[in-house]
Amino acid sequence: MKTKQAIEEKKFKLTSARKELLAILNKAEKPISYEDIKNRLSMDKATFYRNISKFEEENIVKSFESNDKKRYYEVQISSHAHFICNTCNKIECLSNISPIELKGYNITDMIFKGVCKNCS
Repeated sequence: MKTKQAIEEKKFKLTSARKELLAILNKAEKPISYEDIKNRLSMDKATFYRNISKFEEENIVKSFESNDKKRYYEVQISSHAHFICNTCNKIECLSNISPIELKGYNITDMIFKGVCKNCS
């Protein structure tokens, strides 16, 4: 598990709450929000946000806000783009798109918005 190695390298304490949260994030096939996983967690909302914030600080987890005003999280294994449908708010990971390079800029996220195949 690459995330566990990253945590060990940063000398990051891996508590039971953090292990539980990482396990859920590692199993997710797409970015997930707190609302998507709250029923699978044995921690309260404050503990979730405190831990997810620490993961973001350490560059273990990435997040972004979607059209539905929810924050979505995923383990930062590889850099890739996302597509968010303006109609159904579905989020898709786009691993087949090459990162765009702009001279003098350091691009960290690419989010495309439009209408997905199902809503077209």
